[in-house]
Amino acid sequence: MTAINDDVINTLNDLLESCRDGEYGFTTSAEHTETSELKSLLMRHANECQTAGKELQALIRQSGGEPDEGGSMSGALHRGWVSVRGILSGHSDQAMLDECERGEDAAVASYRKALKQDLPPAIRNVVEKQSQGAQKNHDEIKALRDSYKGRH
Repeated sequence: MTAINDDVINTLNDLLESCRDGEYGFTTSAEHTETSELKSLLMRHANECQTAGKELQALIRQSGGEPDEGGSMSGALHRGWVSVRGILSGHSDQAMLDECERGEDAAVASYRKALKQDLPPAIRNVVEKQSQGAQKNHDEIKALRDSYKGRH
C-alpha cells in the first residue's frame, strides 16, 4: 500500500469509528427515552449509522485495508456519560436529545475533517453523501431538542 492509500484507509476508519459511535449513542439514548415516537426516531438514526458504517467497511476493504473494530474511546466515554446523565435526569427525553446532538456535533466534525483530505473521487462522493446525512441528523435532532425545550 502507498502512503496515500494508507491515509485514505485511516480517514475511512476514523469515519467508521464515528458511525459506530453514532449507532451505539443513538441506541443507548433510545433505551433511555420516555416516548415510543422518540425511541423509533433514535433507532432509525442508529440504523442509518450502521448502514453508513457498512458502506465504509466495504470501501476500506476495496482500498486494500482492514476495518478497525469498535468505536472510539471518546465515543465510549460519551455513551457512559449518556447513561449517567440519563440516571441523574430521570432519563428525560430532553437530556437524551442533548446528548444525541452532542454526538452528532462530533460526527459532523469528523466528516468535515475527512473532506479536507485528498480522497479518490468515488470515495469522496460517498463521504460527501454521508456527511450530508450526518448534518441532516444533527439538524433534525437539534430542532427536536429545541422543540422539547419549549414543551417541558
